[in-house]
Formats: sequence, structure tokens, C-alpha cells
Amino acid sequence: MAGLKGLIGLSHFIPGLFSWHPLLMSLAFSFLMTEALLVFSPETSLLRSFSRKVKVRFHWALQLLCLLCALLGLGIISYNKYLNGKSHFVTWHGLTGLLTVLYASMQCMGGLALLYPKLMKNWTLAKLKLYHATSGLVCYLLGCASLMLGMCSLWFTTLVTGVFWYLAVLCPILTSLVIMNQVSNAYLYHKRMKP
Repeated sequence: MAGLKGLIGLSHFIPGLFSWHPLLMSLAFSFLMTEALLVFSPETSLLRSFSRKVKVRFHWALQLLCLLCALLGLGIISYNKYLNGKSHFVTWHGLTGLLTVLYASMQCMGGLALLYPKLMKNWTLAKLKLYHATSGLVCYLLGCASLMLGMCSLWFTTLVTGVFWYLAVLCPILTSLVIMNQVSNAYLYHKRMKP
């Protein structure tokens, strides 16, 4: 019990604990996950000239950093809610955010199957890639939805108003369209066209 009181007392020395949550979640889903997915883009990747193996390793590292930021962001908001005596996961943003972080965790475990395909004996590598890419797209869209729901929160709408709010909301919408196009072109349309 003394340890818990010490942690609560410590919260007075942590300036802006809440502000770390939007920073870490935006970093995770707006930057790191987006960049991890764009690694495979033939048009926009900075690693175009690198081998597929290098791109996969870079994708894996960025996704791992994304997951770490997301877990830390989730932990911070949970701790902040606990300190302030507020309920957890009662808003659409909170529920979608929790689902996104859990889904991203499972997606990272699914990515391990692609790093070590011999562990998945009854699956072809092509099928694993297809499922990982489409499942990853769902994860990315969940992350964007959670970010947009966060932009509808009282905290965000108090800080960002007018045209700047619309520009902020436009960012995840545009990146979602780019990522959906990339995954569709690389996996879905290509697979449909094969006999």
C-alpha cells in the first residue's frame, strides 16, 4: 500500500503526464506504422533500391517501435485515469484505442510467422503474406479511426479549432487512402487477377 501511495505522490512531479498519451499514440500510428507500411511502396519508399530482406527487417523494426510506443501510451493513459479516479475505456476513442493496441500486438505476433515461415507448416508463404497484409490494413484503419475519435475529444477540440481541426482530421483520412491503395495494389488486385 505504501508503494501505491508513493506512486500517487509521484504523479505531482510528472508534469503533463496526459500529454504523453497523444504524443506516443500519434507517433505510433501516424508516423511509425505509416512509414513501416510505406517501406514496401515501389513509388515512395526511401528504401526502393534495397533488397526485400532489408525492407522486411526495417518494417519489422518500425512496427516493433510502433507497438512499444502504443503500449507505453496505453499504460500512461490508464495510469493517468487511475490517478484521477476516472473510468477506463468508456468512450468510443478509448474502446477503439484499446482494440487497436490489442490488434496491433496480435498483428506483430503474426508478423513473426513471416519472419519464421517454417513454424507455420500448413501455410504457404504467399498465403501468410496476403493475410498479414490485409490484417495489417485493418489494424492501420483501426489506428486511424482511433486517432480521429481522439480528435473529437474535448481536450483536442479545445486546443485545435477551426480550419486546423479539419486539416488535422484530414491527415489520417489521406494516409488511410494511400495505404489502402498500396495494399490493394500489392496484394488484393494482384491475387484476384491470377487464375
